[in-house]
Amino acid sequence: MSLTKYRSAGIPEGIELMRYSRASNLDFIEMFLEGYVWNEFKTRKPDLAAIVEAQPECIVLSGTVSDPPMLNYLRDSIGLLTFFLDNGGKAIYDPQKLEWYSSQSWREKVFGPTGPAPRQHVVILLSEEDDGETFWIHTRGMRKFGRPDISVRHVQRTMQPAVIDLCNRLIEFQALGAVIAEGEQIRMASLPTGGVAHHGGDLDDPDFNNFHIEVCWG
Repeated sequence: MSLTKYRSAGIPEGIELMRYSRASNLDFIEMFLEGYVWNEFKTRKPDLAAIVEAQPECIVLSGTVSDPPMLNYLRDSIGLLTFFLDNGGKAIYDPQKLEWYSSQSWREKVFGPTGPAPRQHVVILLSEEDDGETFWIHTRGMRKFGRPDISVRHVQRTMQPAVIDLCNRLIEFQALGAVIAEGEQIRMASLPTGGVAHHGGDLDDPDFNNFHIEVCWG
């Protein structure tokens, strides 16, 4: 693998590369081929989904790194996955962002940018609350940067753009190295005063697969 071409030094320390075949690990492989995210992918890209379903094996890159001062582990992982696409890989699934990528979309959104592009690694999700009037807005994917995800509950419809803007700002703020302290006040001209950040959750939280910051008012 070319270090220059793929901007990768190989498998980062703390990350494992595993191969699973249908012959030996059918149940594991089929976990990726079911559920809401997979069904959406099949609807949007049925031809590519059919190709993915026909593959005899998959490669999984996963692990936990220590707290390094640089994001080289992420850069190396992206380059390595791009190398796999160039050598027989058909698609990439990011379980943190809940997104399937074709080779083209991976190159455009993830590998292509030469500068920091943290928003391409994180998704902002919006769910209607039980009251039918407000929304829960939260992120997934910040774990790749070693930072907590963001959660804001009971968001009025009129406040959605401002809260999404807040999420985008906190994604970039944290991904570039900042740490949000417990109890830190959230100040934005488009949001009410009095917002406070509280840390919660754990890596087993199914909504985030990560710790998170709950932004609360009052």
